[in-house]
Amino acid sequence: MKRKEFLTKGIVGLGGVVALTSFIASKGKDGESLNDTAEDCTVSPRETRGPFPNKTPSDYVRENIIGDRKGIALLMTLTLLNKSDGCKPLANAEVDVWHCDGQGNYSEYGGGDMKKKHFLRGRQTTDVHGKVSFISIFPGYYRGRAPHIHVEVLGETDKSALVTQIAFPEDICNTIYATENYQGTDYVSNTRDGVFRDSLDQNMADAVTGSLKDGYTLLKSIVVDT
Repeated sequence: MKRKEFLTKGIVGLGGVVALTSFIASKGKDGESLNDTAEDCTVSPRETRGPFPNKTPSDYVRENIIGDRKGIALLMTLTLLNKSDGCKPLANAEVDVWHCDGQGNYSEYGGGDMKKKHFLRGRQTTDVHGKVSFISIFPGYYRGRAPHIHVEVLGETDKSALVTQIAFPEDICNTIYATENYQGTDYVSNTRDGVFRDSLDQNMADAVTGSLKDGYTLLKSIVVDT
């Protein structure tokens, strides 16, 4: 199934959740990306996995990672570029993502039944254009951190090539966090965040567009050096 067809079918039944305008606009007539190379081929910042990494990511090979969580829908499309190959798209790389829900909870960790949950975690393999897409919800935050998504890129033999994090524009966060299923705007700002304050420009999502009604689309290019 082609990526556009998958994304369209994958969001059916989720309540009008994702605006595909930005994603479709980034495609050529034949479905190829219009940005398969990067002008600034700087390796993306290496960041901590954090305290809540995927435990068994091979079990989470899936596009829709929402699980039973509630929130504003988010379609994230990541483009992997290989610095060692002239910043051309990196195909056949495994990409793991994970993030907290609207209340700052991570599945597989914490008290109650959270250790038995597996929401908001996923793995995909990049296509020939270096792309992977995940259907999720907009992440919340937990005390001491700015809103973020964790990303790990693995190359041959599942060797980790890069662990990084994605930051979000605060105006969009404030709009979303005023809605149901989120806990308000008492989060650490991007510029005061211990992870982002020295690399915010490179961590920031390339684009986050959409609306509360239709959901949001995130685009981010990540450069690795294999």
